[in-house]
Amino acid sequence: MANVSPFARAGTFDDVRMDGREQTIEEMYSVPESFLEIEVRNPQTHGFGRKMYTDYEIVCKTNIPAFKLRHSLVRRRYSDFEAFRDILERESTRVNIPPLPGKVFTNRFSDEVIEARREGLERFLSIVAGHPLLQTGSKVLGDFLQNPNFDRSQWL
Repeated sequence: MANVSPFARAGTFDDVRMDGREQTIEEMYSVPESFLEIEVRNPQTHGFGRKMYTDYEIVCKTNIPAFKLRHSLVRRRYSDFEAFRDILERESTRVNIPPLPGKVFTNRFSDEVIEARREGLERFLSIVAGHPLLQTGSKVLGDFLQNPNFDRSQWL
C-alpha cells in the first residue's frame, strides 16, 4: 500500500482500502452491514384554539438487530418527545441525553417554527437512536420509534 500522508486530502486515497485493494462495485453499492435512518417529516396541526397541537411522522429504517422492525412509521407530538427524553434520562444514567428544541410560546403554529422544530426533533432522534449504548440498553427507544401505540404512561 502506498504511503499516504495523514494531511493528504481525502480524495487522494478514497479508492484504496485499508487492506491495499480497491473496493468492488458490490461493496460500494451494497447495503451497509448496519444502517439506521431516522426521518422526522410531514408535520400536521390538529384541533382548534387552546386544543391545537402539531404531530410529526417518524420514519425509521434499519437493519440493526436491537430494533424489532426493519421499517416503521409512527406519529408523535412534542409532549411525547418530552416524556421520551425524561424516560431516557432516568433509564440511562451513563449516557448524556441531548436537549430537545426549546418550547415556543409565540407563533408556534407558523410554518417556520414548525419546520425548525421538525429539524431539531430529527437531530435529537438521530443522536439518540444512533448511540450504541442506547441501542442495546434502552427498553423505551425501540418502542418510541416503532410502536404506533406507544403509551408514555407505561414508562413513567
